[in-house]
Amino acid sequence: MKLHEYQSKQIFSQYGVPIPKGRVAATAAEAKQIAEELGGRVVVKSQVLVGGRGKAGGIRLAKSPEEAEDLAAQILSMEIKGLPVRKVLVDEAANIEKEIYLGITNDRAARRPVMMASAEGGVEIEEVARQTPEKIIKVHIDPLLGLQGYQARDLAAGIDLPREHWRAFGQIAQGLWQAYLKSDATLAEINPLVITAENTLLAVDGKMVLDDNALFRHPDLAEMRDLDVEAEAEIEARKYGLSYIQLDGNIGCMVNGAGLAMTTMDVIKLFGGEPANFLDIGGGASAEKVAAAFRIILSDPKIKAVLINIFGGITRGDEVARGILAAMEEVQPEAPMVVRIVGTNAEEGRKLLAEADMITAETLADAAQKAVAAAKGGN
Repeated sequence: MKLHEYQSKQIFSQYGVPIPKGRVAATAAEAKQIAEELGGRVVVKSQVLVGGRGKAGGIRLAKSPEEAEDLAAQILSMEIKGLPVRKVLVDEAANIEKEIYLGITNDRAARRPVMMASAEGGVEIEEVARQTPEKIIKVHIDPLLGLQGYQARDLAAGIDLPREHWRAFGQIAQGLWQAYLKSDATLAEINPLVITAENTLLAVDGKMVLDDNALFRHPDLAEMRDLDVEAEAEIEARKYGLSYIQLDGNIGCMVNGAGLAMTTMDVIKLFGGEPANFLDIGGGASAEKVAAAFRIILSDPKIKAVLINIFGGITRGDEVARGILAAMEEVQPEAPMVVRIVGTNAEEGRKLLAEADMITAETLADAAQKAVAAAKGGN
């Protein structure tokens, strides 16, 4: 789950990372009031979960409250990469002398977090990594020990940070690590972390990505989710505890088990089809849950056929069949259905579906071929 800049910086500040004074505004009038409180010279920043806000005109400098109001009105009427701007962050403008990068993420190869710093702040770190990787200094953090003081000093020395800033840099690095750790994040970055004309360090921008699987531990953070960036079907799936990701193909997939779901998608592609989604209904799915999954799949207008692949362990085949039939009565789908059910109560499930004149299959290969043919208009 991605957080907006203002949300990320609020979390950073809880752990001692210095951020500019500022607040979020939903209207131009609010932006003007905030600018007046901050002394007039402010930065008005669109809050959308995409990169390239500055290039798109979503970040503007205002020299007066009136100008802040005008710029906020312009930005709030924008769409950036298809996303509407619903809020702007009005921050006190900083007198920037130098920009650096500081971030932390998971290094899956090393199986531990890695903190990175670069003297090339304010630009996309991916570009720096691609063109001049030697400019990115990295330290791996032992999760049991946490970030050590010498590691922060190694980063500071590696990016040639003036020694007078090492203590403040170490405190910011430690605060960023704590924000990352305590929020169950997969990414926390400050870009840029600036040296101001007043010779202080300040986090003028921030970004966090949280692990969805850990949100049950953070109901306060879960409430920060921005639904504008999510497909409506994915929002609906979350209400029923379904794992759903929308894709670009035309064969809907409903499977129990993440591994089986990925295998099903691979076999569809093997026989020349394209899956329209990843959907794992999980173990022990009730008829209600299966019906909800069915409705979500069929809400995609691209669907030409649906492949249902159920291995009945905890999940009972007859329960799945009843859920499918209940959903069909409700949704009245036009797309052909191909069903493969094996395992617990599979015979009962297949019998129920056969009575409804649905296409059945014994093996996954057979089911995939029938689904691909159906999607192409064949039998």
